[in-house]
Amino acid sequence: MRLAVLKERRPAETRVAATPETVKKFIGLGCTVAVEAGAGLASGIPDADYAAAGAEVAPDAAAALKGAGIVLKIRAPLGAGEGAVDELSLIPRGALVLGQLQADEAMAQAYAKAGIDAGAMELLPRITRAQSMDILSSQANLAGYRAVVEAASAFDRGFPMLMTAAGTISAANVFIMGAGVAGLQAIATARRLGGRVSATDVRPAAKEEIKSLGASFVGYESEESKQAQTAGGYAKQLSAEFYAEQAKVVATHIAKQDIVVTTALVQGRKAPQLVTEAMVRSMRPGSVIVDIAADAGGNVALTKPGEMVVTENGVKILGFHNWPGRISGASSALFARNLLTFLTTFWDKEAKAPKLPAEDEIVRGVMLTRGGAVVHPSFATQKAA
Repeated sequence: MRLAVLKERRPAETRVAATPETVKKFIGLGCTVAVEAGAGLASGIPDADYAAAGAEVAPDAAAALKGAGIVLKIRAPLGAGEGAVDELSLIPRGALVLGQLQADEAMAQAYAKAGIDAGAMELLPRITRAQSMDILSSQANLAGYRAVVEAASAFDRGFPMLMTAAGTISAANVFIMGAGVAGLQAIATARRLGGRVSATDVRPAAKEEIKSLGASFVGYESEESKQAQTAGGYAKQLSAEFYAEQAKVVATHIAKQDIVVTTALVQGRKAPQLVTEAMVRSMRPGSVIVDIAADAGGNVALTKPGEMVVTENGVKILGFHNWPGRISGASSALFARNLLTFLTTFWDKEAKAPKLPAEDEIVRGVMLTRGGAVVHPSFATQKAA
């Protein structure tokens, strides 16, 4: 079985879907591995390291993909007209493609038409058995860490209380909005740096998680908020009345903060707006807001996706693209292990190939297309031409 790893070509993407560590393990499973030249450079992995691990370093995407039965990607392959290389047309029919594949109806149809068996890892069910394969959790964890590190860099004072002969500098007030995987890591990182940390989340279980990390909880609580979590652990969309009351509590709190990190995402939808223009205007000059949800439209009214902006009242808003990609070495390592774990879980040692039983809960959750047809329950009405 030939396994191909492509260089990522989408804007702001610095990660790679395999590392020398996972290449060695794939070879141990009986695969031959081809890595496109330059695939790992943005993550600090030179071609020589892949070659030393036993991979073929292919000169271009076409050479890497020739005869491939498995293709590993970070993000969806480029199609015709999307870039200089039409990756989708180069992938052999029948190949299994794994990555964060932009799971929507249009892409599902495109994969089916191309005869690709597409596994969208972002659709992995949130069950205990699948935790070690969960790309969203592994990448969000690092995004939360990186957000606080970049906030510290942009902040013109220190995070911890600093007692010096010249006087004392107060600890920074840090407010984390959203206590999912990214938010909890942001809380922990801000606490390690010495910040005075508070956090909010609409989900009832989050209050105890926030407190367990040493942060104080801020938020509006009601009967509705007790039902604010899906079975998969995501935040539910709540009523306009609830959000209005929550906004009142948050607005008062934000005015006193030095650093705000927003992390709220609703699966499959535009990111909810948590910080209004008025809230931003209430903050002191020199304050910093980091919007991890910028790629999904942003949690902050004044976020400009892909940019850092400074408001008229001197607040810096960091709305960069692809937060995990801003710590590409670590995020590539975890993403690559997620893919490795998925494949080894369903690996047929005799056939030296993956065996993906359609009845398995994980496989059913991940697979978008198979055998030229759309098979995922969310998009199964869409058939290949």
